[in-house]
Amino acid sequence: MGFADQRFNVNLSILFTELPLLERPAAAAAAGFTAVELWWPWVDSPTPEQSELDALKQAIEDAGVQLTGLNFYAGQLPGPDRGALSIPGEESVRFHDNIDVAADFAESLGCRALNALYGNRVEGVDPAEQDELALENLVLAARAANRIGAILLIETLNKPESPRYPLVTAPAGIEIVDKVNEATGLGNTKFLMDIYHLSMNGEDLPSVIEQYAAKTGHVQIADNPGRGAPGTGSLPLEDLLDQLRKAGYEGWVGLEYKPGDRPSAESFAWLPAAARAAR
Repeated sequence: MGFADQRFNVNLSILFTELPLLERPAAAAAAGFTAVELWWPWVDSPTPEQSELDALKQAIEDAGVQLTGLNFYAGQLPGPDRGALSIPGEESVRFHDNIDVAADFAESLGCRALNALYGNRVEGVDPAEQDELALENLVLAARAANRIGAILLIETLNKPESPRYPLVTAPAGIEIVDKVNEATGLGNTKFLMDIYHLSMNGEDLPSVIEQYAAKTGHVQIADNPGRGAPGTGSLPLEDLLDQLRKAGYEGWVGLEYKPGDRPSAESFAWLPAAARAAR
């Protein structure tokens, strides 16, 4: 097995960011990839003008790549925020307003995975209140995803880089997955297994894969330390992805790493050109 047996997509919110947003799909295609994913591109607007949505849709279609994953509105990301859905007040309203906009945009491009970042803990607010709000919003998001035939993803981040984010272990993420599925009865909420974040938390990665591969709807990778391309750190990413495949995971593997001090197109030397087009 190995890297050549995986289905990779490129996260255009962390790679090719040296280019304007509308040029990134074509750049990914030029590098040999046929699938991409995105954080919510309009960090200041959960409901951008239709012309902006149309322009990005056109850029993706013109590049001939498939959008395989999209985040719901998550606040300033990159930046201080880690989601909006559990933040009382204006931010949760913005998330709510974004749900159908994001789902409709995903549907227009055949995207079947929507990621909902939970949001940071807010000083002075009861965590139980945030969790109750989060579940309400995640149920709405799961139903919107189901409407377009998509899955809803719940992501675990890491405590060193996201100290106020409550989901910083795989079990914590899985607990939310189970709660949403129980509340909706839809079964379309899945775990987003980010190998980099889990490694930063010091988790036993082979054990996490063994326990939770069946509940995993998407995987993202970066090496550690440094969040760089595979081979720049010490994680046995090839072996871990092989274990995932053997455990039955057949979904996408998102490349969500920093290219370093070089153009993004030069950061893919670890992956043979022939293995970049999804099969």
